[in-house]
Amino acid sequence: MKAISVPNQTQAQPTARRATALLLPALGLLLLAALLLGVALGPVALPPQVTLAILLKQIGVPLEVAFTQQQETVLWVIRLPRVLLGALVGAGMAVAGALLQGVFRNPLADPGLVGVSSGAALGAVAVIVLSVAPLGVFTLPFVAFVSGTLTTWLVYVLAQQGGRTNITTLLLVGLALNALAGATTGLFTYFATDPQLRSIVFWTMGGLGGALWPTLLGAAPFVLLALLLAPLLGHALNLFALGEAEARHLGVEVEHVKRATVLLAALATGASVAVAGPIGFIGLIVPHVMRLLAGPDHRRLLPACALGGATLLILADLLARTLAAPAEIPVGLITAFAGGPFFLALILRARQAEGRG
Repeated sequence: MKAISVPNQTQAQPTARRATALLLPALGLLLLAALLLGVALGPVALPPQVTLAILLKQIGVPLEVAFTQQQETVLWVIRLPRVLLGALVGAGMAVAGALLQGVFRNPLADPGLVGVSSGAALGAVAVIVLSVAPLGVFTLPFVAFVSGTLTTWLVYVLAQQGGRTNITTLLLVGLALNALAGATTGLFTYFATDPQLRSIVFWTMGGLGGALWPTLLGAAPFVLLALLLAPLLGHALNLFALGEAEARHLGVEVEHVKRATVLLAALATGASVAVAGPIGFIGLIVPHVMRLLAGPDHRRLLPACALGGATLLILADLLARTLAAPAEIPVGLITAFAGGPFFLALILRARQAEGRG
């Protein structure tokens, strides 16, 4: 009788570990390539040597490469802050999605579930309709961030009972406050003038067209804080997959992890929505793709989501400003066109898995 060969699992496991170990460097290189493409491509060409010469000039190191004043202005004033803001927002939204999917133990969880996106939208629309600007151009992002954070805080407070937070209740309260914030936003929109309506529509589509250095520097501390602290919750989120009771028995401070997770997700999402509008599906698509590549371990998954989210939004924004040049498509439409079919595929895949089970 012919022997049946069985794959050697002890050989396959080191190979899989090596592939996973190479994932983060590969994603880093992919992000670097996306950054270079995002800076170089556009109506004004910026070859790599020109970009390097302009950047070195800013720190007082001359390079013998000729470039025009127009190229310098386009790179330093317009394109570089836009590309860096895209990387920051993409990383923040992706990590927020991975955090919430981990704490909810639901692969369809999205940063919008905790109310931060709808709350930020309400604040932004109120600023536009009421025409108040005590902080100048920074009024809208500031109010959007504060209102989004306050909405998330209210969701968390209402979901608490006896000092504990029930995840199902948190989800339901988030949906209720999302609906209430959406209705209030609709009421403001109803009373808006035609120019205000145009501003509201463009803001709610999401985009990076208003990126400036002050905008980038204003959002960076909040998003970077969330990105740096999120991997510290990786081990606890891994144990959350076993269930809250099991995680508690294994020494996890469950309420502390819930509170920290929601807070970090709100910081990253609130700051991102405040400066770029509600760009959808980044927090849903990237964690799923990275989970297939990096595995379920949140200690690797969260850094991978940061790199993947930054890359995806840079490339989506590149398409948004080049597909219909000289016009510009809101980047939120690009991510929605990609995310809609992806979301449907997830639902169909889950239904097929239930059918086989």
